[in-house]
Amino acid sequence: MSENFVPQATADGSFTFFSQEFSELFHSHFGAKQESYFKFVEPTQLAQAALKPVVRLLDICYGLGYNTAAALQTIWAVNPSCYVELIGLELNPAVPQAAIANHLFDHWNYEYTPILSRLAFEQQVKTERLQAKLLIGDARISIQALNQAGFSADAIFLDPFSPPQCPHLWTLEFLQQVSVCLHKKGLLATYSCAASVRTALILAGLKIGSTPPVGRRSPGTVAAYSQGSECFKDLPLPPLSLEEQEHLLTRAAIPYRDPQLNDPPDVIMIRRQQEQQACSLEPTSHWRKRWLLKNQKADSIEVGSDLS
Repeated sequence: MSENFVPQATADGSFTFFSQEFSELFHSHFGAKQESYFKFVEPTQLAQAALKPVVRLLDICYGLGYNTAAALQTIWAVNPSCYVELIGLELNPAVPQAAIANHLFDHWNYEYTPILSRLAFEQQVKTERLQAKLLIGDARISIQALNQAGFSADAIFLDPFSPPQCPHLWTLEFLQQVSVCLHKKGLLATYSCAASVRTALILAGLKIGSTPPVGRRSPGTVAAYSQGSECFKDLPLPPLSLEEQEHLLTRAAIPYRDPQLNDPPDVIMIRRQQEQQACSLEPTSHWRKRWLLKNQKADSIEVGSDLS
């Protein structure tokens, strides 16, 4: 895993890396920093959670550390005395270390870089208001150890590379383990709106909602055990559109499976392809074509009304 991480600018002025191993950027090119706030921190309502004396966070696929950085900034801006317990799961320690070495947080006007630096190079930090650990290795193993230890998170950031590139961290079995780590009144957020991911979250016992698009058309996903959060008991999770609901009835909704949590990615991909071929669900291409026509019709009506 010895990659040469070269900073690449994104549209909001923050920087990210390209992973040669997974053939993807770590963040959307629309904006790495804004993605951390709008895809993860806001959907998990950390500004409200910070009003509590203790907040527990689980950052799955810690990467450059942006989601954790945004979380700490948000929490302590609201409540400087809030005690944060943080667990980060990361395969390759060279990634957060490269973020520090390349001074990527200099572009954030950020005050907690020393904390992130210690976490990157020492894998743990303890201060009067923070206890943080970075668990290095396969997240499938780390998540089981966390469950055995009884860790219960108020907010979970689910941020692996995309399902086609990293299927082993989007499987039903892995997300079942993740859901066990979520507090009964906690919130989980991910950038993905893949039908396979959403189905797996539902099968893991969670309710799901849709989060607003950030820089691109596709929304993200927020999940919880109940329809409302602890902070807003009367406010339900943002509903899925009819288009998104129908997506869950297509072959795309067949989840990835990894029964023993140790299969290589290619085996997981083949298993899902075989299940898709054998199922009687609507082909995803039919759903996509149907909604493309509906959206084009809606756009033409909207343009017409603008001109009238």
